[in-house]
Amino acid sequence: MRRFTRDPLAVAGLVLTAIVLGAALFAPWLAPYPEHAGRFVDVDRIQLGPHAAHVLGTDAVGRDMLSRILFGYRSSLGLAVLVLSLAVPVGVSVGLVAGFRGGWVEWVLMRFTEVFLAIPSLVLALAILGLFEPSLSMAMVAVAGAWWPWYARLVYNQVRSIRTEDYIVAARVAGASDMRIMFTEVLPVASGSILTKMTLDMGFVILLGSSLGFLGLGAQPPAPDLGTMVAEGAQYLPDVWWQSVFSGLAILLAVLGFNLVGDGLRDVLGVDA
Repeated sequence: MRRFTRDPLAVAGLVLTAIVLGAALFAPWLAPYPEHAGRFVDVDRIQLGPHAAHVLGTDAVGRDMLSRILFGYRSSLGLAVLVLSLAVPVGVSVGLVAGFRGGWVEWVLMRFTEVFLAIPSLVLALAILGLFEPSLSMAMVAVAGAWWPWYARLVYNQVRSIRTEDYIVAARVAGASDMRIMFTEVLPVASGSILTKMTLDMGFVILLGSSLGFLGLGAQPPAPDLGTMVAEGAQYLPDVWWQSVFSGLAILLAVLGFNLVGDGLRDVLGVDA
């Protein structure tokens, strides 16, 4: 902790991350107009610039931008948490088994992983989403389907480097099962790298989810989504600049915060991610 707090960029990232998490958790109480997060139209306040009543302006149907951004953080963070909850166990399990067992199991699992790694994450997510009706839940499944191979590759490389260590051999000689060795002796060694990558990936998943929202494949209106708000505001640039600019800045703060925290953890733990 002392090493982490001595890094000013890591501390700045922690502050940004805390702000984003706080905004998402307490959105119903922090938002000046919480009802604007759903179906709401106010024709008298359409596309008003930033002012005292609406500090970040209003959108094309008169909804408060600050309120929608706060609720948009909920959508983005929920997407990131659920994607990693799906992708990490799958990727870690594949990499752990492939690296530890070796032989034909390793060959089959890693060739399968490399097929997914060969396709850019956004392209793969778009291909998966193209098979179903766009929604936030399908966006989560699509992004998770594109994300697990990175954890498989990370854990596979970690396991290969330690599977012949003396303490692994000693555990085998002592009669420990492969499952016990993998989860009690091997996996803890890779936990630092996994934690660091998860922190970094929170920002990247938020960015990818916003990209899908920008393309109309994420959360569907009227649900608040940062990428969707950027796309909606882009139709009225440059006159109505605040909708795209403030939504984009919200994405930037979230991604920057998690990246800085992840970089700080990587330096403190001395791991690759």
